[in-house]
Amino acid sequence: MADRERTSHGPPETTTPLSPGDEAAPGTAGVGENVCPDCRGTGRLESRPCPTCGGTGVVEEGIGGA
Repeated sequence: MADRERTSHGPPETTTPLSPGDEAAPGTAGVGENVCPDCRGTGRLESRPCPTCGGTGVVEEGIGGA
């Protein structure tokens, strides 16, 4: 019965943590990579990793729209 109470959707090694600037997890339908608006894709602000994208230079954003 403990398996029914699980809240994760996979083992930790297959899930990607979200950065603060992400709107959804990578691979989510209707979401795609975009250049981080704060670091402009460099992954760094001054000499530190960008807090918005987590140092990746990209954020996951919704695409399309209604």
